[in-house]
Amino acid sequence: MKQWKATLWVSALLFASGLFAGEKITISPEEAIKLIGKPGVVFVCGDSETAYEGGHIRGAREMYAHHLHHADIMGNLHCEPLYQCPEHAEHYISSKGIKNSDTIIAYDNWRGPNATGVYSFFKSFGHEKVYVLDGGQDGIKALDPNQKKYDALKMEARKLKRAARKAKKAGDMAKAKALKAKVKTIKKKMKALEPALLVQRGKEPKWHHTHYKITHPRPEMLATSEEVYKAVEDIRKNGDKSKYVIIDTRSMTEIIGERKMDNVARGGHIPGSKFIEWKKVTDFDRKKSFRKPEELKKMFESYGVTPDKTIYAYCQVGAGRGSEIVTALEILGYKNVKVYSGAWDTWGNNMNLPIHR
Repeated sequence: MKQWKATLWVSALLFASGLFAGEKITISPEEAIKLIGKPGVVFVCGDSETAYEGGHIRGAREMYAHHLHHADIMGNLHCEPLYQCPEHAEHYISSKGIKNSDTIIAYDNWRGPNATGVYSFFKSFGHEKVYVLDGGQDGIKALDPNQKKYDALKMEARKLKRAARKAKKAGDMAKAKALKAKVKTIKKKMKALEPALLVQRGKEPKWHHTHYKITHPRPEMLATSEEVYKAVEDIRKNGDKSKYVIIDTRSMTEIIGERKMDNVARGGHIPGSKFIEWKKVTDFDRKKSFRKPEELKKMFESYGVTPDKTIYAYCQVGAGRGSEIVTALEILGYKNVKVYSGAWDTWGNNMNLPIHR
């Protein structure tokens, strides 16, 4: 009965937030903080294992976005355009203790790419209730009253440590000893607060293996190499009048071929691509995963990225920087937009596909 009531309460909260209605792609920290630890809600960290261990939302699963793209040594996706073959994805998701009925809240620190990688991954396998935490883990920390107390104590301890070192250097050992004692007391208070923090440190525990089933994958959400090649040829023929747009979301050192990642054979970019680095959609001033819609609209239109086009975005592995751009376009209501899931890992390794440097 208690479990049923708790589930009903969560359902009511999700409905009030507009999440069940499918109206939203993102969820705010103010909404998400109310769902931490609630049954049927799973937070998934898209950052690396090291980042997860350094701090993660309580109860979160770790699914590093960069590792969701499973290609062979030649960069081939065996179930293209899906990031993984369904049977492998079923086992992987089940190992995280995730059920088909769960609401997934994907997050990273706050910048967005890794959170949208998780979002794109689950959406492509037909999981409907998936949202991006706009503001990420830092947004939750900023709202946690215990975190504020903890941070204040930490700052006080640092000041006292500096004062103790200064006293010791001046030869005032009694003062240094007294200050160290105060630091010790503060550390005890911090230790007592740690279990109550919403962002915890430590390794990911082993989760109870579920039986997640992928019954309706959505490969049409992702672009194949064949689709992107068709766009390349159309752009070559028609230029800016083409009905296609290809967006390279990587850094300029990758685009010009100066930097190669993951042992890809060739550096460079897909011919005809527009260069819109993922950072252009992240709001660094407000520490949000996405800039305001009116700012995004103006930015994309300045590059000729308009809703009437068919748009493919890519990075190194698709799930990450490429999905950040695609998710931003989806927030604006763009319909014909896809992540090129093979990304440069596939394109750069296929000697039959053209590149530019």
